[in-house]
Amino acid sequence: MLQTVPAAAPPLAPTVGAAPLLAVSDLHAAYGQSEVLHGIDLSVAPGEIVALMGRNGMGKTTFMKTLMGIVPTRAGRIRIGETDVTALKTYRRVAAGLAYVPQGRMIFSAMTVQENIETGLTVTGAGKVPGDLYDLFPVLLEMKGRRGGNLSGGQQQQLAIARALASRPKVLLLDEPTEGIQPSIIREMGRTLKKIRDERGLSIVVSEQVLSFALDIADRVLVIENGSIVHEDARADVDEAKVARYLSV
Repeated sequence: MLQTVPAAAPPLAPTVGAAPLLAVSDLHAAYGQSEVLHGIDLSVAPGEIVALMGRNGMGKTTFMKTLMGIVPTRAGRIRIGETDVTALKTYRRVAAGLAYVPQGRMIFSAMTVQENIETGLTVTGAGKVPGDLYDLFPVLLEMKGRRGGNLSGGQQQQLAIARALASRPKVLLLDEPTEGIQPSIIREMGRTLKKIRDERGLSIVVSEQVLSFALDIADRVLVIENGSIVHEDARADVDEAKVARYLSV
C-alpha cells in the first residue's frame, strides 16, 4: 500500500488584525539630558518579522536597549501582549516574554555551549536544554561541550540566539545579527530566523544595516534616523533605492 506523505506546513504569515505581541507607543529615551529616541511608535503582530534599518548612531541599539529596560524610558509605553512592561526591570521583561540578542553577541566565552544556553533557562524553571533548540542549531549539539570563546563568529551568533530562545520568548530582539558574519552564514541565519518564526509563532524585531538580509527575512521594513521613524513599508512595497539612500553615509 502506498503511503501518503503529509504536505509541509506553509510559512506562518503575520496574524492580521490580531492584538500585537509588541506594542510601543510614543517612546522617548535619553542618555542624561540628551534625548536619543523621539516618540517612536511600533506594533508587531504575532508571527511578524520587522526590520529596523538605519546607519550607525541613528538610534537602533538605543531602541533595543530601551525595550529591554537597559536604557530608561523617559516617556511612552511598552507592552508585551497584555503586559505593560514600561516600568519593569530587565529580568521581569524577560519573564514577560521579551528576549534580546545584543550587538556583538555577548556570549560567555569561558563557559561551554551548553552552559551558555542554560543561562537562558532561568526564567522558565527548566533544568535541561530543550532538544528542539539543538534541532534548530545542529552545530551547537556537536559543540555543546566546547567553550563559547572557541566558536566562530557565526557559531557564536547561533549560540546567542539559542540562549535567547531558551527563555521561551514571545518577542525576539536581534541587534545587528549579521555584523562580522560571512555571507554564506548570513543566508543560513535568515533561513533559521524564518524557521523559528514559523515553528514557534513568535515575533522578531531585527535592527540591521544589510538591506539584502532585511529584505530576505522581513515582512515589514522601517528606517530610523536621528531617533525617529522616517520611513516604513511592507516588504512587497519596499523601494530599495530609497531605503539604500537612508543607509548611505
